[in-house]
Amino acid sequence: MELPGLYNYWVVVFLMMAGFYVVISQGNLVKKLVGLGLFQASVFILYITVGKVSGGAAPIAVEGITSYSNPLPHVLILTAIVVGVATTAVGLALVVRIYEAYGSVEEDEIHAQDLVEDDISEDPPFTESEVGKQ
Repeated sequence: MELPGLYNYWVVVFLMMAGFYVVISQGNLVKKLVGLGLFQASVFILYITVGKVSGGAAPIAVEGITSYSNPLPHVLILTAIVVGVATTAVGLALVVRIYEAYGSVEEDEIHAQDLVEDDISEDPPFTESEVGKQ
């Protein structure tokens, strides 16, 4: 069985859906960052695929060449890769800080700890009538 000529688009769709699934299904913050990385990779592949022209040459003016590949998607992807690495680094730094504060990187455990802390902070140590008597 031969895949259609749109092989790159099938890869893009698979990676995008796999990354999206990981982001919405996992409670672990590190796994969510990995899912975002997969999603980013799929977007990169999509832009690079669109930028390539079949039979196109590098955009250098040479006699006899009439079809050129567009360099703009490739330049944008280089910038996006740098931004993606920086965003991942910030995300991992936040995960480390969350782990230091909560002792876990699981969303459910962090949320449960926040609820417990909110319940404790809502109960004042003194009632209003006790504060007025002092």
